[in-house]
Amino acid sequence: AYAGEAGPDQGKIRPAAVRAAGVRAAGGLQFPEKCGILIYQPKERRSAMEKRGIKIAAQNRKAHHDYFVEDRYEAGIELAGTEVKSIRGGQLNLKDSYCATTKEGELMVYNMHISPYDKGNIFNRDPDRPKRLLMHKREIRKLHEAQKLDGYALIPLSVYFKNGLVKVELGVCKGKKNYDKRQSIAERDAKREMDRARRERY
Repeated sequence: AYAGEAGPDQGKIRPAAVRAAGVRAAGGLQFPEKCGILIYQPKERRSAMEKRGIKIAAQNRKAHHDYFVEDRYEAGIELAGTEVKSIRGGQLNLKDSYCATTKEGELMVYNMHISPYDKGNIFNRDPDRPKRLLMHKREIRKLHEAQKLDGYALIPLSVYFKNGLVKVELGVCKGKKNYDKRQSIAERDAKREMDRARRERY
């Protein structure tokens, strides 16, 4: 299983930090400890991301339709080995997923569906089980305050592999009104028409 934590300074990229042992156990799982904050890269730069060891596994396109994304974070996630293999095989769905803090001060992601690994047998986990995200406590406290604001939610925007580890791009999102959604659809359709006209011209 894999996990990571956000870096100590928001908005800055910190080099990965690995303890001498390199691995610690949690809930019967083992995972290396990593850290860092994601600086978001647009879709058109995906090839450049892959050159830096980042490979997109899944994106939550519905989130961009339903929310304005006001801030982005990178978090590690606790997963079983069979879940990691399913994600590598493209068996991950973020459509209705969301995040929330618990009474114990942990950050969990809900409704992140990971289909059972076809060769996992007894080692497969519940596809919709809550999964713990890993960030520094002060970052979790900040997100906890953000989610309490009216109209705000914590939404997983994407899941990706970063140097072999599974990471979650977490967005602090504000819900769109119906007219905002209509405007977004109109802008998207207009952009498609412009792109189509440009292709036909050349």
